[in-house]
Amino acid sequence: MRIDVHAHYWTEDYLDLLVDLGKADAGMARGLGAGGGAELEARLRLMDRAGVQMQVLSACPQLPYGGDEKKAAQAARFVNDQYAALGAGHPGRFAAFAALPLPHLDQALVELGRALDELGMAGVAMNTTVLGHALVEPGYQTVFAELNRRSAVLYLHPAGNSACTPLISDYHLTWMVGAPVEDTISIMQLITTGLPARYPNIKIINSHLGGALPMLLQRADDQYRWEAPDTPEPPSVAARRMWYDTVGHGHVPALRCAIDSFGADRLMLGTDFPYENGDIFVRAVDYISDPQIDPAAARAILDHNASALLGIGQVRETREARSDSGRTIP
Repeated sequence: MRIDVHAHYWTEDYLDLLVDLGKADAGMARGLGAGGGAELEARLRLMDRAGVQMQVLSACPQLPYGGDEKKAAQAARFVNDQYAALGAGHPGRFAAFAALPLPHLDQALVELGRALDELGMAGVAMNTTVLGHALVEPGYQTVFAELNRRSAVLYLHPAGNSACTPLISDYHLTWMVGAPVEDTISIMQLITTGLPARYPNIKIINSHLGGALPMLLQRADDQYRWEAPDTPEPPSVAARRMWYDTVGHGHVPALRCAIDSFGADRLMLGTDFPYENGDIFVRAVDYISDPQIDPAAARAILDHNASALLGIGQVRETREARSDSGRTIP
């Protein structure tokens, strides 16, 4: 089943809640084509054009993070209910990663349980930082422990904070450069603190081909012993405990590097809709089948890896395979 794990959806009502929460950049998500009504119908037509059967939606980077606990919890509950209703209204087309009201840990754990147990969401989405704080700070270990207990999927996405440096933000590089830098920093923080090994049941999906990590794995293996000596295993080993979406803006050399670095089994389709829209959305799917990519690897990335990890569409794929072979389907 062809599943796009990196796609965004924001309604005006949800963005209004974020504005009230004090999220300064929430207004930037308006009018991008990622809302309901006519925008949703256009999205479905585009998915059909590109051969994408399902999108797993997330509210990243517009997650309900803010200082007001009550407002953050209200916004998280609102968007999770909204996503669940959208999935129910379009069976087989949409699933979603749940939003959590961070940094409020008690409320986050309550909403995590509700989203997974009552709403049946595909996993949890978090930004790579929470209000400028790294996910590997001690306070968030309770969230990771619960995700690990549940063997849950955790999808990570840049916050859009320019990696907290004016060297990026002051030079208009927040998304061109800052976002993959955020990915890279976050993944290396997970690795150097040993989080993937400590919580081996969490299925972590990182964005944007892992940022710059595919080009840095050997460097990290060579240098971690003296720069981060408490790192419990070689970065290349830890990196392959996680997964990565294919958002690479159609750049085949970057995709090849990620395949060579992580293995095709660690990659899954992502489009970054609505930031990649129209013909660029179609390219985000088609470039995986470029002649430079091994066809078996392309098939796994496009149609099998996400389905297997998320447990979505596997019965359907088995039935279709049996039908193609001429066997009777009960």
